[in-house]
Amino acid sequence: MLPAIAAAIMALPRALVLLPGLALISALVVQGMIFIGVQDQPAPRKAHATPTPKAGGLGIVAAFALGVGLHGAPGLRGAVPALLLIAAVSLLDDLLTFGALPKLLAQLGAGVWALAAGFGLHRLGLPWLGPWALGWLGVPLTLGVLLVVTNAMNFIDGLNGLAAGVALIAGLMLAWAGGLAHEAVLVGGGLLLAAGVLGFLPFNFPRARIFMGDVGSQFCGFLLGLLGVAAARAPGTALLVPLLLSGVLFDVGFTFIRRLLAGEAVARAHNGHLYQVAARAGVPAWAVALVQWGFAGLGGACALALRPASPLGGAGLVLLVLVVQLAWAGFVVRRARAVGLGRWSV
Repeated sequence: MLPAIAAAIMALPRALVLLPGLALISALVVQGMIFIGVQDQPAPRKAHATPTPKAGGLGIVAAFALGVGLHGAPGLRGAVPALLLIAAVSLLDDLLTFGALPKLLAQLGAGVWALAAGFGLHRLGLPWLGPWALGWLGVPLTLGVLLVVTNAMNFIDGLNGLAAGVALIAGLMLAWAGGLAHEAVLVGGGLLLAAGVLGFLPFNFPRARIFMGDVGSQFCGFLLGLLGVAAARAPGTALLVPLLLSGVLFDVGFTFIRRLLAGEAVARAHNGHLYQVAARAGVPAWAVALVQWGFAGLGGACALALRPASPLGGAGLVLLVLVVQLAWAGFVVRRARAVGLGRWSV
């Protein structure tokens, strides 16, 4: 235990020193991708009206990889090949446009590698209940968490700055919580993620000179999934990632259930997510992005305030996050009706 605590304490200042330089590296790579100009063409289900470069998330990947080499990223190094596999397949998809199957196979392969590297939910550190052994159930649960978070971040990446801002806030709050809990993997992973996104975000918000692309959204999602698995094993951080990504996960879950009940083909690409419907109903894209950033900030603050010894207070914080999401969904529904937006998915 003492070596882990020492590593966490030592990791924070070193990673913070690296953060500005890694953000600069990310920005330089993003600028290079703008120059190369792999175009994302407009389409009926997309928010942009003019061809715009994509794959800017390569800057996030480059900053992270360099940061791991310089900083070491305690506890995370074994999963780096899995992260790079996700990034490589996603980049090829941005360049060549794959179907869903190759990306799913890459995600499963990366998940298996992560399991072999020690990122397994063989136990949960549940708030108020303490450790809970899962045994072999931890394998499918881990893969499920990684797939859900990876694809949720991919699905939410449809408006300028939305996914990147959520990832930035999540990275910073993971590092903060990791420092308080003496979890080096959360400190290093969170700050390296934040550094890469910090270099990318000015190119994507409020006006997009480039999009993150699958290489960015899936990489960020898989990394957040890994950190979520690591955080779930300690009572003090178990709900950190679900609460940080509450807006993202609620949007994806709400949309999946709505489309399923409506008889829509849930595997088909669409623009019927809550955040997309809000933008189509006249809410400015920058405002929708800020709302989602606020959800991440609120979820992170509630997660940091949770205390295993106060179940009633902790349950109230979790309920607050859910109530806020339901209120947002209600607002979007009313807004869509007010402007006569009959069909949610195109």
